[in-house]
Amino acid sequence: MKTITKATVILFLFGITTVQAQATEIFFTKANTFFNSYVSNGKVAYQEIKKQPKHLNELVALLKTTNVTADNVKNYQAFWINAYNISVIKNVVENYPLKTPLDKAGFFDKIKHNVAGKELTLNDMEHKMLRAVFPKEARFHFVLVCAGLGCPPIINKAYIPSMLEDQLQKQTEIAINNPNFIMVNKNKVKLSQIFEWYKGDFTQGGKSLIDFVNLYRKEKINAKAKVSFYPYDWTLNRQ
Repeated sequence: MKTITKATVILFLFGITTVQAQATEIFFTKANTFFNSYVSNGKVAYQEIKKQPKHLNELVALLKTTNVTADNVKNYQAFWINAYNISVIKNVVENYPLKTPLDKAGFFDKIKHNVAGKELTLNDMEHKMLRAVFPKEARFHFVLVCAGLGCPPIINKAYIPSMLEDQLQKQTEIAINNPNFIMVNKNKVKLSQIFEWYKGDFTQGGKSLIDFVNLYRKEKINAKAKVSFYPYDWTLNRQ
């Protein structure tokens, strides 16, 4: 019987790690091509994807077998952000035509997706795989796109580990400086219901909602402005 040496084990583990890294890189590359092909100006070509689902199906297959760990923070976050956005598109395409994602019962909390070997709903991906693991990262809310026009816009590229910090920052700034997303009228401000639903994410450390918003705004809002929330627009973000 051959003796298994420490060096053999190290080489074996190194080989697994290398294969996993290559698979993850393939996923990010294909995801980037997919978003670039089917997303424009914050809208998704759902009808086109439904007619030609090959690229979506390839991504869904990759999602099942790609594994990431939270110790590689940017790799993990980028993977699960893309996984969420791709799974939203999959839900829409499989039930298209829809006027809103809410037209399909269980869109966010019942329909499950096999991602990284786990059976997860969209809510699971957002709340268990991202928000629970990184509770201080409120910028997730500006890159996870729910298929409604009320959500910050989906971008025509994948979220990439090496670029993720810049991408999170940019998308948060774009949303918060958009007058249709943050509506300011003198000393009154209307915020997206995202800020109402996830208030705790934005007010960590004793911040107010306006404190958080002002971190990313070019034109600061009066700290004493009266805050209210406008109704969420669930109209499908289709081209």
